[in-house]
Amino acid sequence: MKIEQIYTGCLAQGAYYIESNGEVAIIDPLREVTPYIKRAERDGATIKYIFETHFHADFVSGHITLSKRTKAPIVYGPTAKPAFDAIVAEDGQVFPLGNISITALHTPGHTLESTTFLLKDENGKDHAIFTGDTLFLGDVGRPDLAQKAAKMTQEELAGLLYNSLRTKIMPLADDVIVYPAHGAGSACGKNLSKNTVGTLGEQKKTNYALRANMTKNEFIKEVTDGLLPPPQYFPLNVKMNKEGYDDINDVIERGTKPLAPKAFEAAANTTGAVILDVRSEKDFIKGHIPRSIFIGIDGGFAPWVGALIADVKQPILLVTPDGREEETIIRLSRVGFDNTIGYLNGGFEAWKKSGLEYDTISSITADGLKTKIEHENVPVFDVRKEGEYQSEHVKGSIHTPLDYLNDHLDAFPENETFYIHCAGGYRSAIAASILKSRGIHNLVDVTDGFAAIKEAGIPVTDYVCPTSL
Repeated sequence: MKIEQIYTGCLAQGAYYIESNGEVAIIDPLREVTPYIKRAERDGATIKYIFETHFHADFVSGHITLSKRTKAPIVYGPTAKPAFDAIVAEDGQVFPLGNISITALHTPGHTLESTTFLLKDENGKDHAIFTGDTLFLGDVGRPDLAQKAAKMTQEELAGLLYNSLRTKIMPLADDVIVYPAHGAGSACGKNLSKNTVGTLGEQKKTNYALRANMTKNEFIKEVTDGLLPPPQYFPLNVKMNKEGYDDINDVIERGTKPLAPKAFEAAANTTGAVILDVRSEKDFIKGHIPRSIFIGIDGGFAPWVGALIADVKQPILLVTPDGREEETIIRLSRVGFDNTIGYLNGGFEAWKKSGLEYDTISSITADGLKTKIEHENVPVFDVRKEGEYQSEHVKGSIHTPLDYLNDHLDAFPENETFYIHCAGGYRSAIAASILKSRGIHNLVDVTDGFAAIKEAGIPVTDYVCPTSL
């Protein structure tokens, strides 16, 4: 028996490859499926099942493409209603795989069809659970994403989740391995661990939601407390996972169209495409196409695209580092953005050489900001997340989190220079690009962010441990 977690850091997502005696099961595959097929070929094995723990909201699964290419059936848990052929398992249904088996345990709460898959080893012993978004390490799945489809409140869904955990998961042995769908960085939970594999016994001891003496009302209150609105692209991804999507090869073919600078400019003007610049923040700050949006490929790329561009049907034109065009298109498609229509051939240097207009972002070091603060009252805006800001921030700074920047546009002064920062420089460059695209140019980016601000000795509030907030 082989179990391989295929973890994608950008999405904080874990897919799983399970092989026994020449038969393979894939759980929650990513959009590009060739790696799974090649992995099975190396083992001389056949993909027999494609298990989906639920209709994912934060990424587009590769289940449909993988099924078409391998003829393996897609398996959902009870109550799922996909618009394509699939096995909708009964609660407790067993799926043999080589010398082992996988049992569907219906665990509604995150969504109504959410299902945990229990793997029993060659001796019939409970070995591992693949929990999807039902149980994470350190947390459980948020119960507010399926309210509209379920015609239930988040409190009612949380009550279902409580029952699922207590009746289906917690009775299992402490040595059962927990393989969740996500780790820290995912928007599908509040307090996910950086670890991506653990044991159920550890979770019973450390996960707040699995306290043995916890009442249902306590669980509902704690699980729903402090939930921020989900990213706008989540329901669009659910729709694609439930109804279908284009083959990834077609998406790549559409997107990998090299455009000379003037053709690129014409395409942007005639299609209403967003110009998405995925180079490093330092390169973007030094020069970029006017009104382009920066979201660097080497940061938390795909989730930020989903949160800030939101509409998966939005046409996109790319400015990328040389040779990373296809990678960028694939990573966009993972969160449902399939409408890339071309890229700038030769990159930003070709744009500059063509003589077309370009823009820059003013920046300042933390030491420079300290000098200004010491001599005048300058407005400082912090675009980090709520927990980061509450934990520690520049005294007198204003919180305008990047996730909801468009809701805070009125907070920025019209005629006065202001300064923006994040933790290390990536998110503030994104924020600067969005503000400039909205016509707000009187900003200065603080290089290297809050880390440099603290080192420079700029006065900050007393530190509060994030876990106590």
